[in-house]
Amino acid sequence: MRARVSLSQAEARRIACAAAGFDRDRPAGSVDRRHFRRVMDTLHILQLDFVNVLIPAHYLVVWSRLGQYDRERLQAFLYGNGTYTEHWAHEASIVPARYWPLLAYRRERHQPWMSSSLQTLDNREQYLEDVLTRIEREGPLSVRDFESYRPARRRPGDWHRSLARHALEEHFGFGRLSVQHRLRGFERVYDLPSRVLPDTHECEPVAAEDAHRQLLKDAASTLGVATRRDLTDYFRMTAREAAAAVAELVEEGVISEVAVEGWGEPGYLSADARLPRGVDGACLLSPFDPLTWCRPRLERLFDFHYRLEIYVPESQRQWGYYVLPFRLRDRIVGRLDLKAERKAGRLNVRRVYVEDHADAHEVAGHMAEELRELALWLGLSRVDVERRDKFSRMLKQATASLR
Repeated sequence: MRARVSLSQAEARRIACAAAGFDRDRPAGSVDRRHFRRVMDTLHILQLDFVNVLIPAHYLVVWSRLGQYDRERLQAFLYGNGTYTEHWAHEASIVPARYWPLLAYRRERHQPWMSSSLQTLDNREQYLEDVLTRIEREGPLSVRDFESYRPARRRPGDWHRSLARHALEEHFGFGRLSVQHRLRGFERVYDLPSRVLPDTHECEPVAAEDAHRQLLKDAASTLGVATRRDLTDYFRMTAREAAAAVAELVEEGVISEVAVEGWGEPGYLSADARLPRGVDGACLLSPFDPLTWCRPRLERLFDFHYRLEIYVPESQRQWGYYVLPFRLRDRIVGRLDLKAERKAGRLNVRRVYVEDHADAHEVAGHMAEELRELALWLGLSRVDVERRDKFSRMLKQATASLR
């Protein structure tokens, strides 16, 4: 794209959608490794989240771009071949193996959980050493393979209860262990980095300043146009860490400063950015999609205020428990509170909303098609829309017409 000094909000939206991979149609045929690689090459990282009200959120990130795909094939693509690995990046994420030397500074600065039961253990260092030694000798192990494991009561999403879990997480954070694969219940199986990443674990660590520059370059490529805060948020850097790297990337022509309509601070446009005339298609968006995870950027680009209300008391929720934004072309036009009721074989739309700027009839038609495809992918036999208002009745009628 030719050099620009200013962008309208609509142009910035189209650039952001294209950079995130939404300027391509979903594959018409079978989804294979080439498509998975394209998604990972576009996003660079896949944030992990295992809340299973609908489906773990990282599966939905791939769904938004590829549609119907085999989740076991995705798992086989991501694990067990040394091409990708789990690492702290944005949050806990899957990243390319080539990021291992780039993220050395994160491993060096890792801070164990302050609430960890290891902190008060008298023989803490010996226990940590024993856990590591056992994996060295026996090979890949999960937390359940350790005698100290006790299946304590826990809240959904709480993965930090037992001594063994804390020890494994600490070794993982410092890079002494890597994740070899995940069990069906999403539990990590750990092994030595030398066995998980045989080609990259011994690569010379990249100096923090050089790593920041490369990671910010990748972030800019995926975001298309972003503020400095947006760029630093992608890999959870501090403003201080990123300041020099951003200036160097501008000097090198990797990004350029640009004024964006309605933004109160400068934007940075990636040299790789594309400005399509239009963006087609519609899809649900994961709460942890790179297009949505930085809520201030989401609001600046789409005039869409969004928060996930899982941990908000039910009486205080505005939108619902597990609410997903719905994209139509280059706008976010609605949101849906969804639940996969697997025993009943239904995809339940508990609440649904349409944005004021959108054509409700058009949105209902596209939403109905997406919900039907999603239900099919999840192995659910029907879509049920709870009737609450005019738009939910409209969506219910649209889903019924597709049966």
